[in-house]
Amino acid sequence: MSNEQQSGKMWSGRFREPLDKHFELWQRSIVFDWRLLAQEVVASKAHASALAAAGVLTAAELSELRSALDAVAVEFGTAEGTKRIRNHPVAEDIHHFVELSLVERVGSLGRKLHTGRSRNEQIATDLRLYVREQIENVTDALTNWAEALLARAKAAGDAVMPSYTHLQRAEPVLVAHWMLAYVEMILRDIARLKDCSPRLNFCPLGSGAVAGATLALDRTIAAKELGFTAPTSNSMDATSDRDFILEYLQALTFVGLHLSRFAEEITLFATAEFGFVILPEAFSTGSSAMPQKKNPDLTELIRAKVGRIHGAAEAVTLQLKGLPLAYNKDMQETQEPAFQVEFVAKMLELVARFTAALQFNFDRMRDAAQSGYLNAMAGATYLVHKGVPFRTAHEKIGNAVRYALEKGVELGELSLDELRQFGPEFGDDFYAAVTLEATLDCHDVIGGTATSRVKAALHETEIRVAALKTTCAPEAAHAGA
Repeated sequence: MSNEQQSGKMWSGRFREPLDKHFELWQRSIVFDWRLLAQEVVASKAHASALAAAGVLTAAELSELRSALDAVAVEFGTAEGTKRIRNHPVAEDIHHFVELSLVERVGSLGRKLHTGRSRNEQIATDLRLYVREQIENVTDALTNWAEALLARAKAAGDAVMPSYTHLQRAEPVLVAHWMLAYVEMILRDIARLKDCSPRLNFCPLGSGAVAGATLALDRTIAAKELGFTAPTSNSMDATSDRDFILEYLQALTFVGLHLSRFAEEITLFATAEFGFVILPEAFSTGSSAMPQKKNPDLTELIRAKVGRIHGAAEAVTLQLKGLPLAYNKDMQETQEPAFQVEFVAKMLELVARFTAALQFNFDRMRDAAQSGYLNAMAGATYLVHKGVPFRTAHEKIGNAVRYALEKGVELGELSLDELRQFGPEFGDDFYAAVTLEATLDCHDVIGGTATSRVKAALHETEIRVAALKTTCAPEAAHAGA
């Protein structure tokens, strides 16, 4: 009996001494790479197709292997199956597990599948398939959130709220305009994620351990079956490249940042001090001590999750730093950070449902938009239209604001005589120029909050979001064939 048969290892032929038991358990990746079962199965089926084309497998052997691989996926693709994978007494990783499972089903034919390949190319392929799928999941979830925001923006109609700079009231904006700001962030996030996909969509199978397969395999067979654009161009790069994981995690960091900004605003707006938002009870919790409390747990947790996402990207950056070509065991540590952010798509689905359930106190928001001299910029613009240089107009309105503050009134409540002490340019038409509606509509530029501009932006953004539904990652539909 061979050393491999005695030990169950895939590499034991040259070794005489067994592994230290504690080291053996410590270095196994099966405890986390079990997630790659589906990817390992479809990649193995694709490799089998390439072996058959090379004459290594007969048509009957190919059929038997592919059927057996499908059976492994079915048997172990459940919660109970996962437990069995993780607790397997021998398997080091998911590749080893699948091979052992094949041997149990088809005997020595299962050992034939590893002809012409290495675990280095297997994990590189599995991870590309996994990340490609995760990108699709996240972009779909982002699209759903964008749709939820768009629906709320349309329903908000002409509702108005204050905008803020430095967390101080700045100018009035339409509530729809505020929501569309987050849709713009989402669209950039989707673009970044979709931009990752074409770069990772090349197939490492056939790269061997480092120098390329030792058989004359047609690498385009596996690449096509798995929905990749083409085979990778360099075997050393293919087996040691984890750029796609880092790029994916960095793109996810932007998603986390934008989620966190939204969560922070909602958390603030739900306080009694703002009173703009009424939190849905289905997404809130109470206090074990204070009976009156309704706490924004969902938004607070979302706000915190960006730390985990960014931490994953930082971890992979440091793991890859300084690694010589080609494969190094260090790369095993790039897997867990990728797996640990699986929660992002589900979190986005929660945010979409939360957004749909939010209630807004539009009256409170409108009142806030009409106090605190948020029409001061419109007042300065009025003077500009009278021929006053903007810097001078800014100073005149600033003086008027100070005077109004001392009187405890708003700009539009000052009399014409009071206004004219700051300049002869003020006329009766000043009052129409600083109404809430006029203050909104003076921002009549592309991207501005003028009512007509926001209406047009809503229509245009709906088209952009709808277009996302008709596009998908390159050849993604073929994966798993």
